[in-house]
Amino acid sequence: MSKDNQHCFHCDLPVPKGIDYSVNIDNVVRSMCCPGCKAVAQAIVDNGLTHYYQYRTDNNNLSRQLVPEELANLDLYDNPAIQKNFVRHSGESNKQAALILEGIVCAACVWLSERHVMQLPGVKSFQVNYSTHRAQVEWDEDQIKLSQILRAITEIGYRAHPLDPKRQEVLYRKERSQSIRRMAVAGFGAMQVMMLAVALYAGDYQGMDVNLERFFRWVSLLITTPVLLYSARPFFIGAWRDLKLRSLGMDVPVALAIAGAYAASFWGTATNSGEVYFDSVTMFTFFLLTGRYLEMMARQRAGRAAEELVKLIPAMAMRIVVNEQEIIAVSDLSEGDIILVKPGESIPADGFICKGTSSVDESLLTGESLPIRYKVGDRVIGGSVNIESALQLEVKAIGQNTVLASIQRLLERAQSEKPRLAKLADKVASRFVFAILLVALSVGLFWWSAGSADAFWIVISVLVVTCPCALSLATPTALTVATGQLTRLGILTTRGHALETLSKVTHMVFDKTGTLTEGKLKLVEVKILLQSNRDECLRIAASLEQFSEHPVAKSILLAYGKTNTHIVSEAQNSPGRGLKGKVNRETFFIGNSNFIREQTQISPEQIKDSRIQVLLATQTDVLAVFQFEDVLRTSSKQTISNLNELGIKTLILSGDRQATVDQLAQQLNISHAIGELSPQQKLDKLNELQSSGAVVAMVGDGINDAPVLSKAQVSIAMGQGTQIAQASADMILLSNDLVHLVDGLHMSRRMQAIIRQNLAWALVYNVIAIPLAAVGWVAPWMAAIGMSASSLLVVMNALRLSNGRLNNTRVNNAGVNRVGIDDPDSQHNQAKQNEGLDLDQRVVSE
Repeated sequence: MSKDNQHCFHCDLPVPKGIDYSVNIDNVVRSMCCPGCKAVAQAIVDNGLTHYYQYRTDNNNLSRQLVPEELANLDLYDNPAIQKNFVRHSGESNKQAALILEGIVCAACVWLSERHVMQLPGVKSFQVNYSTHRAQVEWDEDQIKLSQILRAITEIGYRAHPLDPKRQEVLYRKERSQSIRRMAVAGFGAMQVMMLAVALYAGDYQGMDVNLERFFRWVSLLITTPVLLYSARPFFIGAWRDLKLRSLGMDVPVALAIAGAYAASFWGTATNSGEVYFDSVTMFTFFLLTGRYLEMMARQRAGRAAEELVKLIPAMAMRIVVNEQEIIAVSDLSEGDIILVKPGESIPADGFICKGTSSVDESLLTGESLPIRYKVGDRVIGGSVNIESALQLEVKAIGQNTVLASIQRLLERAQSEKPRLAKLADKVASRFVFAILLVALSVGLFWWSAGSADAFWIVISVLVVTCPCALSLATPTALTVATGQLTRLGILTTRGHALETLSKVTHMVFDKTGTLTEGKLKLVEVKILLQSNRDECLRIAASLEQFSEHPVAKSILLAYGKTNTHIVSEAQNSPGRGLKGKVNRETFFIGNSNFIREQTQISPEQIKDSRIQVLLATQTDVLAVFQFEDVLRTSSKQTISNLNELGIKTLILSGDRQATVDQLAQQLNISHAIGELSPQQKLDKLNELQSSGAVVAMVGDGINDAPVLSKAQVSIAMGQGTQIAQASADMILLSNDLVHLVDGLHMSRRMQAIIRQNLAWALVYNVIAIPLAAVGWVAPWMAAIGMSASSLLVVMNALRLSNGRLNNTRVNNAGVNRVGIDDPDSQHNQAKQNEGLDLDQRVVSE
């Protein structure tokens, strides 16, 4: 050991007297001039990058220039131009990003990384999905930079990168190829050593020349050593990282078992005494690697739904500039660009159609089985597929602002959040390894004191046979598969607890307008008064309604169906109430009864009807009554019928008139329906249900539903609903097909059953395996097979969720034009639609 007290080993500046910022680099204590150089040098050492000091040609007095490229490149992720592709703002200074983590091998790795990052000042949340090795991080940009978070992860032995589908695929391929190479070396070594071991075992019974026996032992040692140094290397790296950070992961007992067996065999070979078990070292290294490889493949399959979403956006787009076409990267698109999408191509960004008409396949995004017809002015979603004819689009949203990015972000959040059972399993697993080490030590002491020659190998078996992986994999794998399957059907799970709670639901409460109904009003009758002319009344009404975006206005314009409207002067719109304007110098009014009463001398209270209605009037007379009905969703009746069969009690809580709500309830066979409720009254009714022990799922779509959605144990928002309702929801029905709610119930119950099966298996396996290993009935190689098979069985059982039909009945709503998530324009338009009439004659999406 030596120490240089002259100059800083890192930056070559003089070291001030009286300070000690030394770092041990390659077993030599090196002096540093300041805490900054010490921190960088320590990071270089911790990440195994000390070769940097061996190959640098000269020193530089700027320490930041002496950071290896692997660490310096992290600063690039603080660049706003780079962050726009993967970072989303969630507040004034808060940011969110999805990351890929390398080096995660067990639940202890997840626990360690989460605990370490959450201790950083400025980090709001950090959640890792064990199944997909992805993380969701939220931080305060004013307190910490993304590069600092990535460095902190690197400091504990893992690597984190922003989520990039191309990089992720490269990492997956690299992980698979490395695993196969390590398995090949271990498998080849195991076969060769086993042949020699058979000869040695036979020699014990039949006799063998001493020199030949010694030769076989040395050959076995030479073959086993590469297996130990190369194939088993991940176990030792993981174990060293855990011990250095005072944590116990599954690699610790595995590394102890492998190293102990090798060391004992090496001593037996060198001294030509005792027994050697090189065959056990190679075999259970091979079996452990095989089990981990199969588990890795199953995990990647479990996260396939998220992968499919990532891959929907194409890499290139055709941009139109001054009637010329150019191919550019999608990442280079800007809002306002005009792009051309040919038939069969994926739409590269959210946008409005400015030329062309075509059908668009949104099945991978919304679960909608049939293509949807779009025309000029309609908004289409990036990632959907153009089917029939070419479209020209004006780009409206790119990168993290697209609907697809929102769906992916919500899905990742749901898969990263841990439900109650997962938290319990992780808590148990984090202590399980310590308990196993104590058990192994106790068993070893017992057999050693009993004078057993197999004491050492019994300890090895106990260390290997037990593993908390099955316990930790039980919940996250099932959750990942279930949420992925439901996403394919158009049910986006945004919270990790949603499916767990949905399986326990006893009551499902529905809003009416926009949920059980389409929220699209249809003019069903024009009642003419005072011998007015029907066509003329409809024309006047259409002329006035041109100045409104309300659903009533759209229905009247659709019913009129002509372009030759009257010229209207002095038009005034009272949002949610009515309009007035002059036609041929005469003032006309159209709106609800309160609006007409306030604007004229007429008292229209005598006009009663159970259907939604507005009045057309002059200053002195009512000319016509327009009566509307809300279109019932084609899937509503089948959904309620299926829920009743499952024993789920269904209710309607609505702001519409009681007569309208009763009519709908009778039509759908819903026994309990309450109308004329304010948002607070809805909340009170929900509280009454919950206080009686009911587990309530609330389905709604409007702004007024947000408080009730927040209060329900499980909240489900319609995909065409407002952004605030979706923000309050645990699940979003992207497809707007209510029958998929039944799919969600089936899936949640199946998921809970499989989680219970997995946890039961993990418990039963350990209860049986530990005693068998402790009494010496399980050889080390058998223990390796058992441990690997246990984890693999849990993953394969969870993958059963991706098989089979969930619900035999399907009702397609192929014509629904859906409003996107995180879409400010859609929110604005929906807010206009929510400008309703008064409570006694409402037309609103509640």
